[in-house]
Amino acid sequence: MADNIQSAAEPYNLDAEQSVLGSILVDPSCMETVVAIVKQDYFYLPQHRTIFGVMMQMYTGSNTHIDPVVIADALAKDGHYDEAGGREYLLSLKDSVYSTANVKSYCRIIEEQFYLRTIINLSRDLIGQATSGNADARALLEFAEQRIYDIRKGSDDTDPKKLSYVIINGVYDRLHKITGDEKEKYAAIPSGFDLLDRYIAGLNKSDLIIIGARPGMGKTSFALNIAQNVTMGTRKKCVFFSLEMSKEQLAERLLSARAGIPSNKLRRGELTNDEWVRLGNAAGEFSDCELYLDDTAGISVPEIKAKIRRMKDVDVVIIDYLGLLRSAVRKENRVQEVAEITRNLKMLAKDLNIPVICCAQLSRAGTEGRGKSHKPQLSDLRESGTIEQDADIVLFVYREKYYENDKDSNEPPPPDGATELIVAKNRHGAVGSVEMTFDEEFTRFRCVQKNIEDVQ
Repeated sequence: MADNIQSAAEPYNLDAEQSVLGSILVDPSCMETVVAIVKQDYFYLPQHRTIFGVMMQMYTGSNTHIDPVVIADALAKDGHYDEAGGREYLLSLKDSVYSTANVKSYCRIIEEQFYLRTIINLSRDLIGQATSGNADARALLEFAEQRIYDIRKGSDDTDPKKLSYVIINGVYDRLHKITGDEKEKYAAIPSGFDLLDRYIAGLNKSDLIIIGARPGMGKTSFALNIAQNVTMGTRKKCVFFSLEMSKEQLAERLLSARAGIPSNKLRRGELTNDEWVRLGNAAGEFSDCELYLDDTAGISVPEIKAKIRRMKDVDVVIIDYLGLLRSAVRKENRVQEVAEITRNLKMLAKDLNIPVICCAQLSRAGTEGRGKSHKPQLSDLRESGTIEQDADIVLFVYREKYYENDKDSNEPPPPDGATELIVAKNRHGAVGSVEMTFDEEFTRFRCVQKNIEDVQ
């Protein structure tokens, strides 16, 4: 099979390549259309790559008019005259074009052939690695998925844009969308906590949001509350990746909060007739919500990205929690692994253009070693400073009552709902704190209502 792939002729279109180069020679203004689609390495034949390279130098450098004589002179000076076919070949390219009207179509043909060749080369590479005898199947799958994604993404227009273009086609366009008739489609997704949204302006596309807390503070419950608010309140599609709890445990928590049934009663199955009715009603309400649960242990960020891409149209991703994520690339130590993971999480949010929320544990030494004040700080983010660096927003769930127990005790924290949600980092605005209550019995958080206009 490998031999068949190796021997297969790589696809390219000679007429399209000649027509694009000839169109530029006939009408140099075609370069504006060509450079928006085609890059030098898209051309298959070496002489065409050489000729186009000289054209690009002229286009981006001096104002010299592009014609066969000037190009031939430039090729001769660079020592590529014979390689490019000489002046006669350049004249034949120009003479072969009757109209430049279809130059964009010719460019698309070249682009398509380039991507086909790229896929063929990737296939050869994968077969070589798979048959080498020391391949890691999981790592190879992740490599393949990422490369395919990179190939697809490479077709996007990633050239630098002038500020005025970005303002008109980016900022103004977004403002029109979020204030127009379809604003719900484009606006940030409400978290379901009004006071929090006043700080962070909702869950914004491409944001990496970290929820940090010590174990037992309720960060998983808070993340589940957001998932429920997003899917049932604004009818968005959310995927919750749990690396610690099973899907069934998450579902029990969600049912407990929605039905108003204590979670411990639900676990024991000690339900009254009325509670059975409330449970059935809550389950019915969840039937139409787009909340998906995944409890794959030891998953990596590339694997998460692959699953999200296959699902399509996902609006929010929530991961619980960062400390259990596996690095797709082996590193010397955990600090480097976490740095790789957080960088990939930010890339996940940016590439898929969706908010990514990830829970993280805080260092015990930091939160419990500062004397009287146990309030978390950014430096308490465990294992790597890159968590703070890569995150757009960092939230801390903090309950002072938690520390009234003996620090070395394994007993759960005292039942006290007073909670402070600290906005410790916010690329979109101010930092501050939101007063909340945590109903531990039903694993529900609620904002203590204040005048939200006070939050700027």
